[in-house]
Amino acid sequence: MAWHDGTVTAPLTPPHQPGPHDPWQAPPSGSHPAPSVGGPDHPDTATEIRQAAVVLVLVALAGIVLGLLWLWLAPRVPLISDDTAVFLENSEGEEAIGADGTFVLLALGFGALSAAAVFWRLRRGGVLVVVGLALGALLASLVAWRVGIWLGPSSDVVARAREAGQGVTFDAPLELHSVGVAVLAWPFAAMGIHLLLTAAFGPRDVEPDWTGYSGYGSYYDGPVQGPLAGPGSGPPSSPAGGGGAA
Repeated sequence: MAWHDGTVTAPLTPPHQPGPHDPWQAPPSGSHPAPSVGGPDHPDTATEIRQAAVVLVLVALAGIVLGLLWLWLAPRVPLISDDTAVFLENSEGEEAIGADGTFVLLALGFGALSAAAVFWRLRRGGVLVVVGLALGALLASLVAWRVGIWLGPSSDVVARAREAGQGVTFDAPLELHSVGVAVLAWPFAAMGIHLLLTAAFGPRDVEPDWTGYSGYGSYYDGPVQGPLAGPGSGPPSSPAGGGGAA
């Protein structure tokens, strides 16, 4: 393409200089190559799936620790029996609510720790890693619940009452009365803490540096120079003789 103005014809691209869209042109100074996909900073889909699977398994296994701590720290509900039935030793006791509260508090703490660990190790992990964290936290809560019940006092209250004898206090089975709230405590805590950490300390996208392209703008903004410059390309000349009319 050329620019025509009657007596002047000048190409838009100066001679012996490649155009701004030349694919073989070297990148301007100050530009940075794009990061390669599949690296540690930008994992590809297969790598992200593997990372999510590892997070899911490790977080789910941490539910065993939660179940053991719940069994150790949860208050016991005392029962007593007579010849006909089994009763609560203290009908106004809050031990049953305390077991639920202990589980929820422990789950919230484990949720914060798991979210911090995943963010520290996989700060640039994508959506799949977060999904793996959420599913792993849900499975961990279920595992902890079942481990506590399995290792706790037997659920056969009648057999334990007969074993203890009449008028002897024994522990009730370890139970969760608000299963939905207790099981979802870990996933909600993990998602909330991970979101806060990502918002506060997550990686930021690098803004493109356009300073290397300023040469093109400065070139085309200036006047046309060289042998192709026409009569009207330069500054206006003064009349011959340098003088004006009297």
